Amino acid sequence: MRPRTLDEVVGQQHLLGPGSPLRRLVGEGNGGPAGPSSVILWGPPGTGKTTLAYVVSKATNKRFVELSAITAGVKEVRAVIDGARRATGAFGKETVLFLDEIHRFSKAQQDSLLPAVENRWVTLIAATTENPYFSVISPLLSRSLLLTLEPLTDDDIRSLLRRALSDERGLKEAVTLPEYTEEHLLRIASGDARRALTALEAAAGAALDQGESEIGLRTLEQTVDRAAVTYDRDGDQHYDVASALIKSIRGSDVDAALHYLARMIEAGEDPRFIARRLMISASEDIGLADPNALPIAVAAAQAVAMIGFPEAALTLSHATIALALAPKSNAATTAIGAALEDVRKGLAGPVPPHLRDGHYKGAAKLGHAQGYVYPHDLPEGIAEQQYAPDALKDREYYTPSRHGAEARYADAVEWTRKRLGRKRS
Repeated sequence: MRPRTLDEVVGQQHLLGPGSPLRRLVGEGNGGPAGPSSVILWGPPGTGKTTLAYVVSKATNKRFVELSAITAGVKEVRAVIDGARRATGAFGKETVLFLDEIHRFSKAQQDSLLPAVENRWVTLIAATTENPYFSVISPLLSRSLLLTLEPLTDDDIRSLLRRALSDERGLKEAVTLPEYTEEHLLRIASGDARRALTALEAAAGAALDQGESEIGLRTLEQTVDRAAVTYDRDGDQHYDVASALIKSIRGSDVDAALHYLARMIEAGEDPRFIARRLMISASEDIGLADPNALPIAVAAAQAVAMIGFPEAALTLSHATIALALAPKSNAATTAIGAALEDVRKGLAGPVPPHLRDGHYKGAAKLGHAQGYVYPHDLPEGIAEQQYAPDALKDREYYTPSRHGAEARYADAVEWTRKRLGRKRS
């Protein structure tokens, strides 16, 4: 089912426009002296790096040579380069060298490619799953175009599966794939086309062996040894499981929280959505009982955005465990809720004159900032003066718990309110 032309390639449309390096490599357009450059294809597994190289090999009239950095060394590279120079000199035939897993080459091995790339004895197509800025030497990187492949979307994978089901080169409509089985297969694939097609082939074979014309969910589960998770990323299950995760954290049941986290991960939930829920929980249910909870959740969200699945599962587990076992307090939640309720009721009133801005000309004549006591001038750093509007001067919103680190905030708020001369509301 490997595409035969660039037009059959699914996904990566940002790299396949008219005049793109890949289009020019297959001979579309005439660059004259500005021939197609060497390229480095960087992207996750199963996103089409090798496929694009094969399309070039079939579509171009150039000589095509393939090497894998897993098995090849400097000797093989030099042999290709020597062959390319002979082909150019004897037949005027240009050579395209596809080097898979280039990040596995050592610095010396990558150095051996430089003369051929610089002198255009070969046009290099190199593929890597690792960041080229760390895994490819700078001289080679500067002589090549870096093309970044994006993970395939569910729609991309779905298109590939349906093509494989109907195409003469594939299953020729020998079996059908119900929607619920297709959804499980999409979750298994996780954006990897190779994994999706491998699973489809195995499940189709099992179904045909059993005399079935439909790939049932049970057949797919048995074939890939991975149970389907009842989870709809756009429906009730999405919200129900997310709710159960947060309520388990709130209830300090770390095991239940990890169960629901695992269900969300296995179902292919967006890790950023999970991380956002954890950040909310850190303030809503923990607050100052553990001041480290929010930094942990924020750090997890940042890490998840940088690394993605599968490694992001470790980060989400780290944060979930920390939040579930942290002491709990909803004081921050109820405090802002009570303050907002008063504001919405119209309990506001003018800012006390001594707190108003006194930096502009004429402010003193209006009485603004007059009588304000600067707390830093006092030994204890607290001045007995009114800060809230008159209608709210004795209102208390924050009621800290005695859980965890919030106990010291409870002591602090009691002490400061007394020194502010506040009467209990």
